Amino acid sequence: VGVATQDPVLRRRFNGKPEHIINYFFFVAEEVRQIMAELGFTSIDEMVGQIDCLDHRKATEHCKASGLDFSNLFHDPKMGPDVGIFHNESQNHHLEKILDRELIRQATPALEKKTPVQIQTDINNSHRSAGTMLSGQVARRHGHEGLPDDTIHINMKGTAGQSFGAWVARGVTLELQGEANDYVGKGLSGGRLIIYPSENSTSIVPEKSIIVGNTVLYGAIEGECYFRGAAGERFAVRNSGAIAVVEGVGDHGCEYMTGGVVAVLGGTGRNFAAGMSGGIAYVLDESGTFANRCNLSMVELEPVPEEEELMDKFHHQAGDIAHKGRVDVTGDMTRYDEERLHQLITNHHRYTGSQRARNILEHWDAYRPKFVKVMPVEYRRALMEIQNATAKRTRTRGQAG
Repeated sequence: VGVATQDPVLRRRFNGKPEHIINYFFFVAEEVRQIMAELGFTSIDEMVGQIDCLDHRKATEHCKASGLDFSNLFHDPKMGPDVGIFHNESQNHHLEKILDRELIRQATPALEKKTPVQIQTDINNSHRSAGTMLSGQVARRHGHEGLPDDTIHINMKGTAGQSFGAWVARGVTLELQGEANDYVGKGLSGGRLIIYPSENSTSIVPEKSIIVGNTVLYGAIEGECYFRGAAGERFAVRNSGAIAVVEGVGDHGCEYMTGGVVAVLGGTGRNFAAGMSGGIAYVLDESGTFANRCNLSMVELEPVPEEEELMDKFHHQAGDIAHKGRVDVTGDMTRYDEERLHQLITNHHRYTGSQRARNILEHWDAYRPKFVKVMPVEYRRALMEIQNATAKRTRTRGQAG
């Protein structure tokens, strides 16, 4: 058991002191220096790539290695002295050629004068962190407040590389027709991400096909995401404020989530909500087995109750709830579940054309009871304490007046 924990139960199992660990590593370093001296090396860099110093006899002569050929694994190409075999020069990432340079150029009117712009471009998986440098320019000029909603709208086609839409700022919308890799929306900071299958993908069923990879929305703090398709593992891990709609997730969904709202319109993997201490999630549980895949150590499962008066008004509204052009579904997480969920699914259908969302909306009375609200226990308690304190202050002011 290590000491990298604040859990008092785990710390009691460790009988030593941190100084003992420090002393141990000093011994390790001293032994490494002795071995290096025996081999004739004075630095770690000198050791890198010296295949001839590897003693592999215990492995290659073992009975279990019989019949295996390791010659390619231990081959020494004998490169000349002019060829570096360890890190001795800086890597050129060719940042001057990346996609965001062109996006920044085309978005200049929006960056300088807040004039709305529409940008069309193709994208492929060599374009990593698309939208991040552009958002850096937004933040540099306008701070975290960013730009008015949808000031910069970028329509893309293709397969996006790693970290698509990472740290995208307010006022920036990335709409992708295609699919994306891991870490979509990492650190999302107020922007909007929309991803749906290519119009040429006629043979796939979106809600059963992966459209974004693993660890989507890692550490996101604000913004909206609409994914017409399923996500990989650890969806919304450490999300602290973003809103997302997705049509399925893999294992460990909403892991360590501390804020925001997630709506899953399909199946989930195991261990959903592990370490989830804040925010809420709505999961469509058509089979009635979601509880078996949810980690209930910190959350409770609740139904989504019918709200007749709210829904009677809501069904006749058009567009987002007014909030600077963005949907505002984060107010009073202890109530208004039906209104909040219906709004999210409505927006999901509008932005992605999801047939899954359309079917749910058209048969709302049948689908609503199948949704389960995932609510962190301590988060609910904190929200109730805040509400009670606010109500008490209001009564006090009223009595004083």
